Amino acid sequence: MKLLLDFFPIILFFVAYKVWGIYVATGVAIAATVLQLAYMRIKTGKTEPMQWVSLAIIVVFGGATLLAHNENFIKWKPTVLYWVMGAVLLIGQLVFNKNFIRTLMGTQIQLPDAVWKNLNWGWTGFFAVMGAINLWVAFNFDTDTWVNFKLFGGMGLMIVFVIAQAIYLSRHVKEDTVQPAPAKDAKP
Repeated sequence: MKLLLDFFPIILFFVAYKVWGIYVATGVAIAATVLQLAYMRIKTGKTEPMQWVSLAIIVVFGGATLLAHNENFIKWKPTVLYWVMGAVLLIGQLVFNKNFIRTLMGTQIQLPDAVWKNLNWGWTGFFAVMGAINLWVAFNFDTDTWVNFKLFGGMGLMIVFVIAQAIYLSRHVKEDTVQPAPAKDAKP
């Protein structure tokens, strides 16, 4: 459910683009992101900082697209978001000696310190590459191709990366030791 909620604005953007074009789709993406944030706030009572960053980026770049009637602004939006997320991970590691991937996932999984560091670097690199790929597609292909890539290519690459990460992590996950239940005495 969370994954669907995370992709809610992208899916609505895609559908609105196919039906009404880039400018309506941009307005829909802004509204969907506001609704997404409001829903999370009502449902869980909290919102994550990156959700606010995402909202700010879509409002700024989407708003610029609508005001200037120039689709190049919305094409930059995914790259800016990817690079901001990558920069947060990079600055956290290098400046604050803080591994934000570990902060997010550390209560769910136990890993050696070196693996956490590799994971942080992996996500940093992934976000940097995704930002660059988005720009390449946005400015070397038509808008229709970019919109298709934004949904299917971006999601596909994310799934491939997460699967590769899961395979890597499976070699390092510390197993919980479960004590077997004491045997009950059999009655004659």
